[in-house]
Amino acid sequence: MRTTLLQWARRLGLATTVLASALAASAALAKTELLVYTALEADQIKAYKSAFEQDHPEIELKFVRDSTGIITARLLAEKANPQADAVWGLAATSLMLLDKENMLQPYAPKGLEAVRASMRDPRATPTWVGMDLWSSALCFNTVEAAKRKLPTPTGWADLTRPEYKGTLTMPHPASSGTGFLMVSAWLQMMGEEKGWAYMDALHQNMGVYTHSGSKPCRQAGAGEFPVGLSFEYRANKTKKDGAPIDIIFPKEGLGWEVEATAVMKTSKKQDAARALADWSVTKKANELYAANFAVLALPQVQERLEFVPSDLEKMLVKNDFVWAAAQRDRILTEWARRYEAKAEKK
Repeated sequence: MRTTLLQWARRLGLATTVLASALAASAALAKTELLVYTALEADQIKAYKSAFEQDHPEIELKFVRDSTGIITARLLAEKANPQADAVWGLAATSLMLLDKENMLQPYAPKGLEAVRASMRDPRATPTWVGMDLWSSALCFNTVEAAKRKLPTPTGWADLTRPEYKGTLTMPHPASSGTGFLMVSAWLQMMGEEKGWAYMDALHQNMGVYTHSGSKPCRQAGAGEFPVGLSFEYRANKTKKDGAPIDIIFPKEGLGWEVEATAVMKTSKKQDAARALADWSVTKKANELYAANFAVLALPQVQERLEFVPSDLEKMLVKNDFVWAAAQRDRILTEWARRYEAKAEKK
């Protein structure tokens, strides 16, 4: 009798283990896979994905990642057959282009009332909601500059001086959101005629236009070029990692753009996409953004970045997002006509 009971108990234990394994497998299969298009920096995605999935174990995020211009072009090219369920970490001006094509699903995330009015679609039910903003910055290699006897620039105008010939690297505005925000800012700050004249002069000193907003700062950090026109996240990280650079915020003012989130209208996974939109404006999400950016959608969560001024917001130029989005194609066409010859090969 004891043997029979023991055998029964063992079988029951085995059955319980099998059942638990089956339930676990069933739960894994039940996960909603959400395809997210993003221009987030590659070294940011892991932390963001992990934190979201910790709070939403029923959803698994799959990312398609590239530079802002490339992701924007891909989304527009896929208009007839959209693949993405959501966009998380793309320029607001890019999302405005998608909105114009009726590709975004209006949705007001929970907690929207806490988001800065300047960092969201102003409609009551927005099609995009901001996360943080990024701004232009110069990465200046002090070692290379000393070798070449280059003065330290203090503003955009300095970069057109003859001693900087061949020493500059900058993101291509069609590929990089950082490149576009610079070009847009110069045209808005200076006006069309003076803005293009400035870029003509800058072009004379340019070594190469890269297809990444981060790459110019990395190049400056490695000494490939003394001056990299980039953005404050990459500049701060490059300096923290030990590169011999000074970070310069040009005195005339900084171009800037908002990183934002949106739900794709054609997604068949609206509940999961909305869960991501809700999470993107939470305090927890903003605390992650705060490790990378100085200005957040939730201002109460902001922290100072080690090598970024605490008054960065005061340095930002007036930015008309509607104008920038509407003029984007025209600006990029003219920019390519003038300067494409120095673009790096894709």
